[in-house]
Amino acid sequence: MLRFFHSFSILCLFLIFSNANAQTKVYQGSSTFSGDILCTVSGGKLYQGTSTFSGDIISTVKGNQIYRGTSSFSGDVLYTVSDGKVYQGTSTFSGDILFTVRDNKIYQGTSTFSGDILANFREGKVYKGNSGFSGDVLYSIQGTVSPEEFVAVWVVVTKNIIE
Repeated sequence: MLRFFHSFSILCLFLIFSNANAQTKVYQGSSTFSGDILCTVSGGKLYQGTSTFSGDIISTVKGNQIYRGTSSFSGDVLYTVSDGKVYQGTSTFSGDILFTVRDNKIYQGTSTFSGDILANFREGKVYKGNSGFSGDVLYSIQGTVSPEEFVAVWVVVTKNIIE
């Protein structure tokens, strides 16, 4: 477990530890306009837009697993996060690694090759690929999230699960 936190230690201190009562807002691009809020993270749950209504829960984070909606049933595990690797479902088999988070970058699969960087993050902003240009900000996180919540936000935003 210590290795897992070490892998995420460079996420910027604001991404490491979550305050269960705090609400974190995720905005489209560099915006901080309330109309551009993609989702809200609070107490291990990702909600649509600015909502914190139980009917608007997209996913729930418990331990190192991300569940569909409000479920805590093992059959509803969408992703498992371990040692900086994100696995499909409850698997920790190397063939089921979807992406790797390392050194403030998200890599495709198990790669750490610069050509396989999906995104990078710094100072509360997630950029496309290896870019640092303001026009390439995919989304901004205003507040704190755990590593697992960060992964849940990444998946929700990049797969356009928000309705």
